[in-house]
Amino acid sequence: MTTAKDLFTIATDPGPKNAVGQGDLSLALAGAELIDLIGAEAVSADGDRIVPGVVPAQDDQLMDEAAAALIRQAPYERIEDWLWRRGRDLSAAYQSALEEAGELTPKRGGRLSFGSQRVEPADTPARRRAADRWERREPVLAALALVVGIDGEHPDDETGFDDEAVTTVVAIVHDAVMELEAVRQRRSIENAAFANIWRGP
Repeated sequence: MTTAKDLFTIATDPGPKNAVGQGDLSLALAGAELIDLIGAEAVSADGDRIVPGVVPAQDDQLMDEAAAALIRQAPYERIEDWLWRRGRDLSAAYQSALEEAGELTPKRGGRLSFGSQRVEPADTPARRRAADRWERREPVLAALALVVGIDGEHPDDETGFDDEAVTTVVAIVHDAVMELEAVRQRRSIENAAFANIWRGP
């Protein structure tokens, strides 16, 4: 399982955690994909830009799609732009892929809802590996989970990633999620003001 799939699994696993928004999760999934590509030496970061390298064969369709989506012309893509572009509807793509693989099952009481359908992880080796990473508070997984609001202990050292590029990606994912929340709040205020106009004094 990739970091993105582990993150999705943790987000859908029932338990005493906060609900996770689809938009927030999609941005974090795009960040997780990028971090795994960095780990595979398929990309590097030059400041806040993604510099593609030689992409090894991935044993994962979604990671293959992520690698194929990289912009390979200078001045290359900014990490923030990648998150918004690649992250569009990415949580739904992961749901479909994991359901097809038998890693998710329908659950009426699940935490993460896609329309009328709720899902939770099936009891599989992949789910147990994701749970083990979560219980150990593996730094990257814990940091991304914290960004999207999943309750849990902070990593022992939030800035202590082995790769400076990983630190940069996590920070930019955090900023993008905060930006998305600001957009939500602005729309909520605008909608409330519009409703008040129609209600009148």
